Amino acid sequence: MVRSRGYYTVLHLVQHNAKVYIGARSQTKADKAIVSIRKQLPSADIQLLIMDHMSLESVVAAAKGFISKEPALHGLINNAGIMAVPWEQSQDGYESQWQTNYLSHWLLTFHLLPILCRTAERLREPGVARIVNVSSQGHRFAPTVGIDFLNLDQKSGSPYSRYGVSKLGNILHAKEIDRRYGPRGECTTGAEGIRVAAIHPGNSPTDLNRNSAIMGPYVDCVTPIFRLFGLYISIDQCSYNSLYVSASDRFSADDSGQYFTPIAKKAAANCQANDMKMAAKLWEWTEREMKEKGLL
Repeated sequence: MVRSRGYYTVLHLVQHNAKVYIGARSQTKADKAIVSIRKQLPSADIQLLIMDHMSLESVVAAAKGFISKEPALHGLINNAGIMAVPWEQSQDGYESQWQTNYLSHWLLTFHLLPILCRTAERLREPGVARIVNVSSQGHRFAPTVGIDFLNLDQKSGSPYSRYGVSKLGNILHAKEIDRRYGPRGECTTGAEGIRVAAIHPGNSPTDLNRNSAIMGPYVDCVTPIFRLFGLYISIDQCSYNSLYVSASDRFSADDSGQYFTPIAKKAAANCQANDMKMAAKLWEWTEREMKEKGLL
């Protein structure tokens, strides 16, 4: 079984007695991962939510399924992603990387924000509710305009420019969540609010690279070179930033809304990723789109 960044994120969380819900398209693959983790930790409390990020309705159904089962939510890690794949349109009418990496995470988060806010307000413990958006240094591949609202499908762009736009969206999403719901957020009432950050997990020879339209054919050749020059970290280590933001006591209220690179290093994203006007515009555009499709 191929072990992914998500696999190690779940493994470390359950090792610290967290109850974890994982989202997956495939019941079979998810069950294999759960069995593997339970072989190492028989007491692991892992539940499954079936969702396909290429189907927005399935994302909404998964969110509603979670809310029907649980009274609280302490952390959300938006981890799913594809990288530099050929142009494809989803059944919802969006470019595949834009929908998989950004839209579906926005939609899932939107439906789970009320329970995250309730958890923060009820428990009143600093940092009790958190969100992680797994972005990438690949956000720098986005066009210089940043989010081009007149050309979001990027059909004339490259696989990497489309990837860059989706990863830029992840960072802007985190910025806007922090502005609205963070420790000093506009929607925060009577509690600290939700701590949130976007992260670059690090580079490693995962299926993300192998499935890339450009990198895929060369992964086996370049991996030894990248390792030699220290450009890769282990797949396990690629889970550390998600774990830091979602669970560490060292991730403070002042860190909310920031961007982190491995491992637990506050870093500077590019200028488009720090454009708060663009972050607000992107939220408004997304909310309008999802409402028009009857998904909110």
